[in-house]
Amino acid sequence: MTMPAGCHWGRRVDFQNFDLNLLRVFDEVMAERNISRAARNLAMTQPAASNALRRLREALGDELLIRAGRGVEPTPFALAIWPDVRTALNALRGVISPKSFDPQRTRETFVIAMADATAALLVPPLLDRLQRDAPNATLRLRPLTTRDPLPLLENDELHLAVGHFPGAVADVILREMQEDRPDTFGHQEIYEGQYVCVMREGHPLSAGPISLDDYCNARHLLVSYSGRPFGFVDEALATRQRTRRIVLTLNQFFTAAHVVAQSDLLTVLPLDFVPATGIADRLAWQPLPVALPAMRIDMVWHRRQEQLPSHRWLRKMIDDVTLRRVWGTRNVPLTRFGGEPMPALIASALRNPWGASAQDD
Repeated sequence: MTMPAGCHWGRRVDFQNFDLNLLRVFDEVMAERNISRAARNLAMTQPAASNALRRLREALGDELLIRAGRGVEPTPFALAIWPDVRTALNALRGVISPKSFDPQRTRETFVIAMADATAALLVPPLLDRLQRDAPNATLRLRPLTTRDPLPLLENDELHLAVGHFPGAVADVILREMQEDRPDTFGHQEIYEGQYVCVMREGHPLSAGPISLDDYCNARHLLVSYSGRPFGFVDEALATRQRTRRIVLTLNQFFTAAHVVAQSDLLTVLPLDFVPATGIADRLAWQPLPVALPAMRIDMVWHRRQEQLPSHRWLRKMIDDVTLRRVWGTRNVPLTRFGGEPMPALIASALRNPWGASAQDD
């Protein structure tokens, strides 16, 4: 655990007499940022939760949580210790009841962030599997507004993020390589694809390979989670001292497909997604005239949830669905470990002066 500047233990803790139940209260309040809600989740009264926090403050010598509006805000010290506290509590739960998760009986809600293009491929087979194996569970999808899901995972807003996160995955890999940084996040590549240039059927550029000049002179639609009108295609063009004219920016691949089907704009879509648009017969595609790294689709999660039986089951289900259903519908050759070498992925992310927000299409 790395403490932020100025953080230190206020006093030495007598662990032999320390009440570990105080950490359960602390963990729940940190997750909810509200003492009343945390108390309700723990089936205790609000005064009892407040008293537990008071005792923990006295034991650790830090305010931990400060009232702010209708909730509480953590101190830097609380933010520093919470990941390790939650990881320890989850590990303890796993030891005490390692087989307590029953998919057939669970009523858990799984929250996953993914783009609409990824959801179009994964959600139908995932829902079939969920209805069969966990009929009382609920799946809640959150749209991606960034190529960096790590803050959402850090704040415990998601169980998983699934998508193309080159900058975030590179950062996770760097953390794993550096001993002085916490190994906070886990990741797994689940499949790999490629981006192509998509346009309406009958577009003047649909007949053959697109030259770089023709591509740059055309008008473009950019799918951008962040809203920034600059994506990884523009980054690749910049290395060749070229630019393109972006006339429309939006954040949904489905909408992008329908717009280009009714205009002369070009856009960039995952090739595997084109059949899922429902209007593939109105679209044409060509290879891009600039080289891009392989489109890796990763699962990313916070390690404090990694050993939870329900989380392990969720990850395995997504991996199984990807192997058995998504790969079986590929229209281009794919390899699980092919494409851009990992060192190149890291180097590319480190060279990117725009940060994770530049990883739009």
